[in-house]
Amino acid sequence: MVKIFIDAGHGGKDSGAVGNGLLEKDLTLRIAKRVKQLLAAYENVEVKMSRTKDTYPSLAERTKAANVWGADFFLSIHINAGGGVGYEDFVYPGSSKSIAYQNVIHSEMVKQIDMKDRGKKQGNLHVLRESNMPAILTECGFIDNKDDAAKLKGENFIEAIAKGHVNGLVKAFDLKEQKADDDCEYYIVVLKGDTVSKLAKKYDTTIAKIKSWNQLDDKYTIRIDQKLRVK
Repeated sequence: MVKIFIDAGHGGKDSGAVGNGLLEKDLTLRIAKRVKQLLAAYENVEVKMSRTKDTYPSLAERTKAANVWGADFFLSIHINAGGGVGYEDFVYPGSSKSIAYQNVIHSEMVKQIDMKDRGKKQGNLHVLRESNMPAILTECGFIDNKDDAAKLKGENFIEAIAKGHVNGLVKAFDLKEQKADDDCEYYIVVLKGDTVSKLAKKYDTTIAKIKSWNQLDDKYTIRIDQKLRVK
């Protein structure tokens, strides 16, 4: 079982970078949740998140949670600021295992997103230094650049960022997709805007089956972050 710890940067009292009507903390949480949802399609992978809501765990709390859990990899998702443009990622200086994973994840990220490649970098950052496992921090565009921000406002671009992370993790850890047969149960994590009707259509099933599998009430009530069987 591969244990992936996903850290949605900032949160709560710490908005992170701000620009063009966007908050970094909101974007990182959306991306992190979608990464978790996409990883649910693969076998032998377990995901834990540093936060699932608009809260602020300290940097020490984030790395401690990953270390105590015994994660195999630490992924910290961020949005950049400071007048630049494009995508870049960081690992701790000289960490050979992290660098090896960075090579794979960076390659898959730049394949997915239409954004300037600022390269693979190294930095003495807390989440990279204090995590006991290989770790990477991704900076997915500049919130204060109007062109990058315009992309970050699009749902399709957020999806591309999430897929880039997932494709990198799949390749780095040789993850296999769950078998798509009638006997294989398939679960997703409910995101904002999901409804039973939408999910039934997306996963080619029926509302009645989703209700039965998950013992939903007659109003088909589901909640954000709920693990839901859809196949």
